Amino acid sequence: MIPLSVYLHWPWCIHKCPYCDFNSHEFKREKDSESEYVKNLLLSVGRLSHRGEGRQISTIYLGGGTPSLLSPSSISQILDGLHRNFDIAPNAEISMEANPGTFEYKNFAGYRKAGINRLSIGIQSFDDQKLKVLGRIHSSEEAKRAAAAAAEIFDNFNLDLMFALPGQTFDELEKDISTALSFGSPHLSYYQLTIEPNTYFGKYEPANLPDDDIRADMSDLVAESLVQKGLEHYEISGYARPGFQCRHNLNYWQYGDYFGIGPGAHGKLTRDKQIWRTVSAMNPELWKEKVHSGGTGLVKDIKTPQEDIPFEFMLNVLRLREGVPTELWEKRTFLSYASIRSTVEKLQNVGMLVKTPNLLKTTETGWNFLNCVQEEFLCTK
Repeated sequence: MIPLSVYLHWPWCIHKCPYCDFNSHEFKREKDSESEYVKNLLLSVGRLSHRGEGRQISTIYLGGGTPSLLSPSSISQILDGLHRNFDIAPNAEISMEANPGTFEYKNFAGYRKAGINRLSIGIQSFDDQKLKVLGRIHSSEEAKRAAAAAAEIFDNFNLDLMFALPGQTFDELEKDISTALSFGSPHLSYYQLTIEPNTYFGKYEPANLPDDDIRADMSDLVAESLVQKGLEHYEISGYARPGFQCRHNLNYWQYGDYFGIGPGAHGKLTRDKQIWRTVSAMNPELWKEKVHSGGTGLVKDIKTPQEDIPFEFMLNVLRLREGVPTELWEKRTFLSYASIRSTVEKLQNVGMLVKTPNLLKTTETGWNFLNCVQEEFLCTK
């Protein structure tokens, strides 16, 4: 059976970062009620849960926004509601995002007690000047305190960091890497700063951005430094110690199924050997109105056309450094291998892909030009 996860979206944060293109909105306590959000979220969960009947939930992820604006009691209510509506695996990975700018030690401990067993902290940098440029509300010291608390309270936690920042030097990047490693995190996510069009940075591009060559060298430095310290580079931006890969993200990358619940959340569910995509209303007020009126909050619930599936599948699975079992293609897409054979063979012939009877993966060249490899499947018939 195809693995099934739940993604829950909290759409608010204290301050919208200039590089962020996620569905996040600045939190106004006078109108953005935490208790009302929890109530509506659980109503939506209850109205969607029948779609997972007979299936077990393997991972849960609460993202945002800044979910650490929620109190531990609200997290407990949410998880209790999920347990009432779904069959949650006893060993389920239950993750939550947190921001050092909203850090309180007692809350981290409270989240653990409520049932969160993996915390992901949005550090981005340990350099105060870089944090200021990125519009982050926390300081380097606050980031260090949050990371230290996560290491003390959680067995499994992740630190999110960024590289190729405006004016960043290799020495500064090395210092960030060294500081991140000092907390013994079993998982690090290292993202290149990307300027997205619908962001403040997209409108007002910051000065002193590294050029392509420097970004590539910085990416190599990150990978070499983390692998040298025993972390496996298992996907494009993910590094983990053995046994600590993010299981929720792995389900995405292996083309598994997931509920997307909350403002702007996307879902993928397989029904009767057909793949359905769901999208919830992005605007929190519109989402709330749809739930209040007896709905689920969804604005789209559409079957994925067969011609789109090869690109969707490869967009996800080829992110994995070790590749994927070849049998996964037919098990997750319900399409024959013949539908992609010519494209796979073309990429094999130019040294971008390797296919064995049991495995499909990129070569080192294919990994370095992954977007080009994935785009080849756009025209697969």
